[in-house]
Amino acid sequence: MAYIGKTPVLGNFVKLDAISVVNGQAAYTMQNGSVNFTSYDNVNQFLVSLNGILQSPTDSFTVSGSTLTFASNLSTGDVIDFVMVLGNTLDVGTPSDNTVTTAKLASTSVTAAKLNNDIISGTTALTSEPADTDEFLVSDAGTLKRIDYSLIKGGGITEADMFRLSASVSGDLTPISSNIERVDNATFSKIGTGMSVSSGVFSFPSTGLYFIQFNAMFFFNGAADSNVNALITGTANDSSYDDLASAECGGDQGDNKKKEATTQTYFNCTNVSTHKVRFRTASMGSNTLLGSTDINKTIFTFIRLGDSQ
Repeated sequence: MAYIGKTPVLGNFVKLDAISVVNGQAAYTMQNGSVNFTSYDNVNQFLVSLNGILQSPTDSFTVSGSTLTFASNLSTGDVIDFVMVLGNTLDVGTPSDNTVTTAKLASTSVTAAKLNNDIISGTTALTSEPADTDEFLVSDAGTLKRIDYSLIKGGGITEADMFRLSASVSGDLTPISSNIERVDNATFSKIGTGMSVSSGVFSFPSTGLYFIQFNAMFFFNGAADSNVNALITGTANDSSYDDLASAECGGDQGDNKKKEATTQTYFNCTNVSTHKVRFRTASMGSNTLLGSTDINKTIFTFIRLGDSQ
């Protein structure tokens, strides 16, 4: 086919000859096979790497004839890694709406076929939610990788819940079984189904690895020097409980002060019927574990971090 003017270059990808940096010089001659290079239409066809970093056309460099000019002089130690020139392609225009079908993409383009098969499984529309067996293509530092949709769909926190002691209690409690309520302030919200509790025993809504935290606020009545304990206990057989985490704080004689103890643990729940937790206090004497139905004082926190291990 004849053209008026310059014939478009199709797929003419050229790596130019290596260029040595001259200290204090910004302009360099471009050559291909030791011949000055001018076979291009505009600066946007150039990929120029300087010191391992791709430069921005026009902003970081310009081209004119066979001369490549950087925005500022280069110095000894700078390295022009490579200069690539991408050939022109013919513009076929923008297709009209609803004129390109999935079948056409799959049958005429290798890239489109991979997109069709790997992302939408041949028949699933782009606007529909993919099946768990589908995959997404993502770019990792320029390398295309496949990511299972099930991993994306199941990502993030799926369970998060918080309970508190709604009224103060005294003495050693194994477990703390009364005055327990889910936090219900106007700004509170749980994620997922949430924990369930009966007589101080907390059951999990699903298997998984959970983060559990016990924040205990104590009031020391000053009757005597004392150290009190806040403990998280757990069972894997719905029967015998073991201490999993403990925190201790002490009161000075005659101080009548509030003090806090915090402890936490990871709990690997592999069976919701047998794996449970509860909370207890020890060495309380006549001291008090503080609670309130309006504000968090003594609280129990549960966050599912991921699948059981």
